[in-house]
Amino acid sequence: MVSASDGLPVPDRCGPIATRSASFNGIYSSSSPPTPRSRQSSPVHSSRVGPSHPFSSRRSRSQFPWYRRKRLKVVMALVALLGSLFLVNWIMLARLQHDAPNPPVSKSAAKLSIRSSVSLSVSVQCWSLFFPDAYRVKGKNHTRDIKGCWLWLPMPWQSFHIGQDKREPKDLWQEPLAPASNWRPCSYLRNWEPNEGKNGYILVTANGGINQQRVAVCNAVVVARLLNSTLVIPKFMYSSVWRDVSQFSDIYQEELFINYLTPDIRIVRELPKELQSLDLEAIGSVVTDVDMVKEAKPSFYLKNILPIILKNQVVHFVGFGNRLAFDPIPFELQRLRCRCNFHALQFVPRIQETGALLLKRLRKHEGLIGPLDRYLLGPFADSVEENGNNVKKASKYLAIHLRFEIDMVSHSLCEFGGGEEERKELDAYREIHFPALAQLKRTTKLPSPSELRAEGLCPLTPEEAVLMLAGLGFNRKTHVFVAGSNLYGGRSRLVALTSLYPKLVTKENLLSAAELEPFANYSSQLAALDFIGCTASDAFAMTDSGSQLSSLVSGYRIYYGGGRMPTIRPNKRRLASIFMKNSTIEWRVFEQRVRKAIRQTKHVQTRPKARSVYRYPRCKECMCSTD
Repeated sequence: MVSASDGLPVPDRCGPIATRSASFNGIYSSSSPPTPRSRQSSPVHSSRVGPSHPFSSRRSRSQFPWYRRKRLKVVMALVALLGSLFLVNWIMLARLQHDAPNPPVSKSAAKLSIRSSVSLSVSVQCWSLFFPDAYRVKGKNHTRDIKGCWLWLPMPWQSFHIGQDKREPKDLWQEPLAPASNWRPCSYLRNWEPNEGKNGYILVTANGGINQQRVAVCNAVVVARLLNSTLVIPKFMYSSVWRDVSQFSDIYQEELFINYLTPDIRIVRELPKELQSLDLEAIGSVVTDVDMVKEAKPSFYLKNILPIILKNQVVHFVGFGNRLAFDPIPFELQRLRCRCNFHALQFVPRIQETGALLLKRLRKHEGLIGPLDRYLLGPFADSVEENGNNVKKASKYLAIHLRFEIDMVSHSLCEFGGGEEERKELDAYREIHFPALAQLKRTTKLPSPSELRAEGLCPLTPEEAVLMLAGLGFNRKTHVFVAGSNLYGGRSRLVALTSLYPKLVTKENLLSAAELEPFANYSSQLAALDFIGCTASDAFAMTDSGSQLSSLVSGYRIYYGGGRMPTIRPNKRRLASIFMKNSTIEWRVFEQRVRKAIRQTKHVQTRPKARSVYRYPRCKECMCSTD
C-alpha cells in the first residue's frame, strides 16, 4: 500500500492508520530524513495492514533518479506523439481545403442520415440531415441534436470524397440541344398599326421588387394597347420589405423603352397638366389590387376599366401585381408582352457597365463574350479578340439563386429548425409586412409546416440546395455564383455551400466597395446585377419555382440561349420525398434519385396553358419553331 504522504488515496479501512502516519511524518522536514526507529514504528508497515509494496517504504521516490528519468521520457514521448497527430491532422485538413487529392474511400461508407434540413459541423466535417420536426432546440443558441455523422467521417483524411475527384455527368452543363435549338426569338415581329392612345391615360404604380415590377410594366403595356390608351411611364411603389426608392429611369433606359414600343402604343413621361390637378381617388379613377381579381381576363378590362377611362380620361392602377391573365389572350397582345420583356426593357448604362465587370471576374477572362452578353450589357459587352492573344480558357460557372430571404421564409409558413424563437420572429415579421396572411393564419386552419414541406411548398434551405448540387454531380472545383445572398439567418447560412464549394463567390466578393457604392441602399439595382450574373451563367440553378427572379432568368435563357443555356429546376415535392422518407440512404442511391428528379424537369416543353410567357417563352407568340 501507498501512504497518504505520497499524495495517493488510501483505503478507508486504513484511514486511522494513515492519519497517524501523516501526522507523524509532518514532524520532519525534507532535509531531515526519518530515523530507522521511525520507519520501524510506522503502522503502514504493519503486517496487519497487508503485504508491503516495493514502493511502500518510507524512502522517497526522489532517491531513484533512474525512475524519474524514465517517467520524464514517457511523458515527453506521449507529448511528442500527440503533437505529431495534431500536426498530421492539421496538414491533411489544410490540403483538403485546397483541393488536394484524398486517398480513396469506399463509397459504401458514405451514408446519408436524412431528416429535413442539413446541419454542418465544420470542426469535424460531419453532416447530419434532418427535418425541422426532428430538431431539438436547447437554450437560446438553438443547439441541434445531431443524429449521425455518416455522410462525412470525423477524421480529415476521410472527410470529403463525395464529388471530390469524380467526373461530372456529361449532360450536367447541357440542355437537350436538338429540340431546344429549334426555337428562336421572334416576338420582335409586328403585324398591326401603331396605337394612337386616344381613349385616355393609364398610370401604374407597381409594387414588389424589381422582378414583380418588371412583370407589372409589361402587363401595363398590354392593357394600354387593349384599351387604346396612352401609358404614362410607370412608377415604382416604395416597399417596406425592399426599402428602395428607385424609379423606372434609375433601372431601365427610358428613351429606349419609349422608342422601341412606339409602333405598338403611345407612351409619355407624365400626365397632361390639365389632368395633373385631378383628385383621382375622389373621381373614382384609382383601382387597387383589391378591386381586381388576380390574372383578370381582357374582358374584365373592357367591361370595368375602359368605362372609367372614357369617363375620367385617366385611370390609376395601384399595385398591379399579376393582374392580367396569360390565357385566354389575343395572339398579338401576348406577343407584345414578350416584346416588352425581352426587347424593350434594357438596364441603364451604369448597371450594364458594372454587370460587364462582374461577368469578366466571374469568367476570369477579359476577352470572352457570352451568348447573352449583348442582350444584357448592350455596348458594354466586349467582343472576342480574334488575334489569338487571349489563350487562357474562360472558367465555366454555375449560378444559383438562393431565395431564402426573410420575406420568402415568413411568407412560406414553413419552419426551418429555429424552434420557438424562429416562430416568434417570423410571426412578428408577418404582422408587419403580410398582415392579411397573419390574420389568415390566426383564423383558419392551414396545412402544417411538415405538410407544406411534403408538398414541395417550402423554399430549399442553403443546406438542402448544396446537397442537390452535389447529388447532381457538380464537383468541388465548380465555380459557383450565389445570388440573393442576404439570407435569413445571416452569412453563416452559406457555411454549407462554402465548405463543399470553396470557389463560391457573390457580387460582394467580386466587386469592390467603391464599385458597389453607387448601388448601396438600392436593392432593386443590386438585384439587377444578380439578374445579369445569373442569366449569363453557363448553368443556372433555382431553388424556388415561385421566385420571380428565377422565372425571369430561366425565361431569358430560353429565349436567347439557343438551346445551350441549361437551367436546373428542382421538383421540390420529389426532393422532399427523397429527404423525408429515407432514414438512411447510400450516397450512390441518393445521387440516382436526385438526378432522376431533376432530369424530368430538363426536357424541352412548350408553354403549358395559362402559364407565364416570361418563364416559358417557347410558344408561337414569343418564339418560332423550325420544326
